[in-house]
Order: sequence, then structure tokens, then C-alpha cells
Amino acid sequence: MTRVAVLGGHGKTGRSVCGALSARSAEPVPLGRADDLATALPGCDAAYLIAPNLHPDEPEYVGTALAALRAAGVPRLVYHSVASPYVPGMPHHLGKAVSEDLVRRSGLTWTILQPGAYLQNLDLTGPVRVPYDVHAPFGFLDLADLGAAAAAVLLDDGHAGATYELASRQATVAQLAAEAGVPAERVEDGGEHPWLSAMFAYYDRHGLPVGTVPLRALLG
Repeated sequence: MTRVAVLGGHGKTGRSVCGALSARSAEPVPLGRADDLATALPGCDAAYLIAPNLHPDEPEYVGTALAALRAAGVPRLVYHSVASPYVPGMPHHLGKAVSEDLVRRSGLTWTILQPGAYLQNLDLTGPVRVPYDVHAPFGFLDLADLGAAAAAVLLDDGHAGATYELASRQATVAQLAAEAGVPAERVEDGGEHPWLSAMFAYYDRHGLPVGTVPLRALLG
């Protein structure tokens, strides 16, 4: 049985990846930030690397994880990045762009996934209020599709050295809300985190378009 370490395996992304791996008869090993990687990684055949959300120094975090994977002899890595990583207007995206470069130069057999915004981040059970233009274009990704795609690139052949953008569908928040029969409106940004404010400002102007063809190809 293939053992896959899922670094960041206890969050919603990690749980989705672990569930999809189990469904394909692999053994996920979910790991958190406090786990001792030197103890947990040996014996794993591959790893899926998810950095903590809005990590203040994602390249440092990823570099530390890459060193631990090499030391443990884990040969295969899939890095969870983001759609459009090189966007100067979004600092946390830039951190993922730098981290992608570290992954490509890591000496490991790697694949990079670049997911769009999660559909599950929107509550469609009532009025949808977001701090950006509800008519901005997006490529939205369903978490179940993310898990299935992650399992595919981890367990199937032919994905080494590949980078895949992932979206389940293209839509606007207004379209999704209309389909759910609820209103959508733009509200003011609450300013919880400067990086989030920068992201919302970018979304307001440009959205985050992502193509759907790579995901359809991966899932057959």
C-alpha cells in the first residue's frame, strides 16, 4: 500500500486529500505543524505539501519541509500552490511563486497543483456577501475535485514535472448565488489582514479566472 504524508493534513484541504487517497486504497499520513517530520516521514512513498494559510514566510516553511523530505528519503512530492501565483498585487501568492521555484529545484520528483478559489468558501444558503465585485470572473474549485486530482497525480504515472491549474467551473459569485436562489452583494472589506485586503482589492478589479480543462483531463 502506498503511504502518502499529507503535510497540513488536518485542515479542510488536507482532509479532502486524505479522503481521496483512502478511497483509492492508499494510506494517508496526515501531519500537522507540530509533528516531528524526522520521525513521521520515513517509510512514506510520497508527500502532499500544504503550507498554513497566509503563512508569513511560506518559502522558509516549504524549504524546511523539502529538506525533511530529502533527509527521510521521500522521493515524490506534490506541492499545493495557488492559481496565478506570480501576482505582485497579492503578497501571499508571491510567496507561493517563490516556493514553486524551490520545489522545482528540490531534486525530488515533483508536481505542482494551482487550485482556484474553493466553492466551499461561499455560503450559498443565504445572502452572499463578499468584499469584491460579485460580477468578477473566477475559476472555482470543489474540494472533492481537488482531493481526486491530488490522489491522481500522487498515485498515477505521467505527472512528474507537471504544473496544473485546477477549477471545477467558471462563474461569478453573482451567478452562483442566482443558481442557489439567494442574492449576492459587495460589502466593504473588514480589514482583518493586509494580505486579505490586497487579495480582495485584486479580486475587485480582476477576479481570479482559472481554466477547467486540466481538471477534466485529470479526472477523466
